[in-house]
Amino acid sequence: MTRMKTDVLVIGAGSGGLSVAAGAVQMGAEVVLLEGHKMGGDCLNYGCVPSKALIASGKAAYAQRHSAQYGVADAPGAADYAAAKDHVANVIAQIEPVDSQERFEGLGVQVIREFGHFISPTEVQAGEIVITARRIVVATGSSPLIPPIPGLDSVPYETNETLFDLREPPEHLLIIGGGPIGMEMAQAHIRLGSKVTVIEGAKALGKDDPELAEVVLTSLRDEGVVIEEEAKASQIRGAAGAIEVLTEDGRSIKGTHLLMAVGRKTNTAKLNLESAGVETTRTGIKVDDGLRTTNRRVYAIGDVAGGLQFTHVAGYHAGVIIRSMLFALPSKAKTAHIPWATYTDPELAQVGLTEDQARTVHGDALEVVRFHYTHNDRAIAERKTKGFIKVMVVKGRPVGASIVGYQAGELINLWALALANKMKMSQIAAMVAPYPTIGEVNKRAAGAYFSPRLFDSPMVKRVVGLVQRFVP
Repeated sequence: MTRMKTDVLVIGAGSGGLSVAAGAVQMGAEVVLLEGHKMGGDCLNYGCVPSKALIASGKAAYAQRHSAQYGVADAPGAADYAAAKDHVANVIAQIEPVDSQERFEGLGVQVIREFGHFISPTEVQAGEIVITARRIVVATGSSPLIPPIPGLDSVPYETNETLFDLREPPEHLLIIGGGPIGMEMAQAHIRLGSKVTVIEGAKALGKDDPELAEVVLTSLRDEGVVIEEEAKASQIRGAAGAIEVLTEDGRSIKGTHLLMAVGRKTNTAKLNLESAGVETTRTGIKVDDGLRTTNRRVYAIGDVAGGLQFTHVAGYHAGVIIRSMLFALPSKAKTAHIPWATYTDPELAQVGLTEDQARTVHGDALEVVRFHYTHNDRAIAERKTKGFIKVMVVKGRPVGASIVGYQAGELINLWALALANKMKMSQIAAMVAPYPTIGEVNKRAAGAYFSPRLFDSPMVKRVVGLVQRFVP
């Protein structure tokens, strides 16, 4: 058995772990990084990167079939599914060097390609190595949740960890789970030539504003995706190429392939957290506002911390704990300014409170302003007028923004900035946006907040009248 000591030990080389390792080593700390599987974690290999690459393939096929509106003849847009998967693999390969073992060793990180588990509050064993660390960061992420549906263990199914290895297109893809992953993969596959049925036990895209979610769901239905809501799976049966999902209310839904997309579970089973005095909850590792666990030397970040499960949250968590670990400065993780996006077409994005949440919190003090893409000249030119923005405002400050439409995932950035810095609507309105851009949607939404105050105010009109009469 080999023993070693370090300042910072990071368990898991996903987005959060890599950010901590890179930041800490470049600021002078000794860092050891453990990864028992793939560098880059879920996001690079099975999540954000491959899914967006496959979505891009579907978007290209769809664009060819719908080009007549631009004066260009429609084309068949026939998709080569295996070639689309080659595109996915190529995208991953282009990004891999940034997350590679070689890059991090070049930065000075000692990378050990083994899973780690605690053997004491300050020691972790990885293979034949025992590492003692002043600070330990658990960044082991999450994995697909597989619910105990009767019969599921006897039929073949895909998860996000296996879907991108398929080379033959599913003839009819059944997707259990109507969240972001399910809906993104539904649209990508129907555009690539598969039939798709989504089976959701409650409401599809149920965590988003229902008014905006409905715009997305209507678009998917218009493209041919069948969305079965309030359809809780009670039994699954069949074999490869002939799978049947039965629901509690008696529906029978048949297809050739099955994708499980019902959520995520945190990766804690291999860690032996009890030996470290680290407590867990139903959703993950128990942490305080500073992301410290019940063992003050151990931090948990990203999905495994049991909060919002997004790659950018893991990166944000890394910044929070670096401040605490390396500089002994107070640092807390917040969630009010964290945005998220679903990369369907149209896109769906959110930051801060939804309208319903804002009404619950702020009551009559809430004002909701809207602006529709149909009034944006760039959207008209691009034929991308489906969608709108609504901003929740309290006493002149935005407390939330919801966007559905073209480039919603890009537009939400401005509102994330506004919430993070407690900006006022007047500051958004003061921005000058180049014309014509989709970004004008944000400025016009801010303008919609002030319009009634300026144009419908008797006081403003009296002042203007007086100025015109008496000021030479």
